[in-house]
Amino acid sequence: MAGYLSESDFVMVEEGFSTRDLLKELTLGASEATTDEVAAFFVADLGAIVRKHFCFLKCLPRVRPFYAVKCNSSPGVLKILAQLGLGFSCANKAEMELVQHIGVPASKIIYANPCKQIAQIKYAAKHGIRLLSFDNEMELAKVVKSHPSAKMVLCIATDDSHSLSRLSLKFGVSLKSCRHLLENAKKSHVEVVGVSFHIGSGCPDPQAYAQSIADVRLVFEMGTELGHKMHVLDLGGGFPGTEGAKVRFEEIASVINSALDLYFPEGCGVDILAELGRYYVTSAFTVAVSIIAKKEVLLDQPGREEENGSTTKTIVYHLDEGVYGIFNSVLFDNICPTPILQKKPSTEQPLYSSSLWGPAVDGCDCVAEGLWLPQLHVGDWLVFDNMGAYTVGMGSPFGGTQACHITYAMSRVAWEALRRQLMAAEQEDDAEGVCKPLSCGWEITDTLCVGPVFTPASIM
Repeated sequence: MAGYLSESDFVMVEEGFSTRDLLKELTLGASEATTDEVAAFFVADLGAIVRKHFCFLKCLPRVRPFYAVKCNSSPGVLKILAQLGLGFSCANKAEMELVQHIGVPASKIIYANPCKQIAQIKYAAKHGIRLLSFDNEMELAKVVKSHPSAKMVLCIATDDSHSLSRLSLKFGVSLKSCRHLLENAKKSHVEVVGVSFHIGSGCPDPQAYAQSIADVRLVFEMGTELGHKMHVLDLGGGFPGTEGAKVRFEEIASVINSALDLYFPEGCGVDILAELGRYYVTSAFTVAVSIIAKKEVLLDQPGREEENGSTTKTIVYHLDEGVYGIFNSVLFDNICPTPILQKKPSTEQPLYSSSLWGPAVDGCDCVAEGLWLPQLHVGDWLVFDNMGAYTVGMGSPFGGTQACHITYAMSRVAWEALRRQLMAAEQEDDAEGVCKPLSCGWEITDTLCVGPVFTPASIM
């Protein structure tokens, strides 16, 4: 079994021992520490990532997952996903260095940034990373000069008008411009091997995937007609990471499978990828944040008093993390984080209008408001679930906060199940031409489980 992850990388917990139990122990230890400075910290359930992976394999059996490193580049995440056999989608040199440092081969990496620095293209060339994306003529010119052996994936624009994060405003070429780019690539002797798209994050309509797959089929036909050997379809990302998402992952998978059967039926020789970030890590991470200051603000509203006759008040709590750090989802995803109290309040305790603020000295660092909480105190801990996406490594430059510590955990049952699955897959590796769900055919630039025998056909 590939040795990316070892038992020394995480805390082994028995089945039934929850992340919340571990958090309780860790916050107690942090509160009793001799130092006066207490930083926020994460607990990451690696078993949750393993479960997400097997769910993916079940729902999208024809699709090979690549992990979007930008979403969460913490060592434990990269190691468990490498152990599971994922490829890695990198946006820059730093991310490529990270995954190669833990031993991931270049054949499992796609440099999936349509707009790249020349120095970083040269880095990819030097380190054997051959699969790159592009969406304009300037990128082609840079690749011709700096990485002539690269195999290119053309990134097309999508209708992401309903998505929370609209990537097509920045990346992707329109369908009407694809032929021109493919012709230029052919003239420049640049090998275009496939097409990618990204519908953006938080898209409420799964049919956006179906339309984009249909568009890819048209571009495949253009490329094949021009002499390009088209055999890579990259579905991009945008898959939800929480159970409470507007559209469930299973619904999206069903739409994708139907579209693939229609436009890229099994046996057509096309290697289908997806770049997932939030899907794998969002629900696996829980963060504990301490209250560093508080103040009570009296609301001067004549005629409004509490039942006991006291003046109405709201309580402002200051945390050691804010929207410029791990709570950036408030700004980018329009999310209002809801805290979980470490100490469950009694039903007799009164609730007060409350708000949570980060450490930045400005009026925009509001984490949450309109909350009704019992009286809390400096040093109390607040817990937030679903904090794995775009949080790690996002320490606020305004508050002087240090990087948050991460404690990785996995149940013994999950660890043993992972080991059994991986060993079983490796024992079958000698069977030629058979795809394994965990370890097959990651050499997408040179060797495919099925040869690239795509033949254009009329679109229904």
